Amino acid sequence: MSIWQYIQDYWRAPVEILILTILLYQVFLNFRATRAARILTGLLTLLVVLTFLSQVLDLKVIGSLISSFYLILSVALVVIFQPELRRALAKLGSHRFFDLNTSESDFIEIMVESVKTLSNKRFGALFAFERQIDLDPHLETGVELDAKISPELIATIFHPRTALHDGGVVLNQDRIRGAGCVFPLSQREMTNRSIGLRHRAGLGISEETDAIAVVVSEETGNVSLCHGGKIEQNIKVTELADRLRQLLNEQTANDNESDQESSVS
Repeated sequence: MSIWQYIQDYWRAPVEILILTILLYQVFLNFRATRAARILTGLLTLLVVLTFLSQVLDLKVIGSLISSFYLILSVALVVIFQPELRRALAKLGSHRFFDLNTSESDFIEIMVESVKTLSNKRFGALFAFERQIDLDPHLETGVELDAKISPELIATIFHPRTALHDGGVVLNQDRIRGAGCVFPLSQREMTNRSIGLRHRAGLGISEETDAIAVVVSEETGNVSLCHGGKIEQNIKVTELADRLRQLLNEQTANDNESDQESSVS
């Protein structure tokens, strides 16, 4: 028996199981803590229960319908989970990182000072922290700057009489990459009437990418954080620095963990 035939006969199944395990684990890493994970869990639970009942009780009609439903489900999942799929695919093809380095504290403090000023003046604002997934497509909708961040520049950009105040600002480390950028609006149904277009744009960019968005309401001056398709409203300015550090550190740790696990696999 040749070595190749031996591998085919005895190692094909373990290799297939290993590949499938890696793929499923990568899906879990990209979809955990999202609405997709909750919906997918519910659908799979329902299908498992119905399949079990159809086998035990010999329900041939239900069994036949379930078999046909799997094909429909595969197409439906692509439609339902478009934001999550776009974010996962974009992450696979990107190598950009929002690195936390020695200048992190200075950058965070500048951000907090800027947000505090905007909030007090009731200047609406929208920021997106670029992470692994680059935001180049959204930069093309605005004006590229490549300027060092400062409270004065931020206040100027979001002044109601400037041309760029209605768009979003893209940040990478302590640099402003662009301003006046158009972000995708979240299509999620909102019951809270205080959520306006800026909030929807912040949610939208966090749904389609791994960016973290900061939103300042023009009407109330309240500060919100958007990450992973979720929104945290009414963040106190005094708590913003700690919350930003926590989110940035959490995602950096997750990214490093994923890279290590991928290299081991």
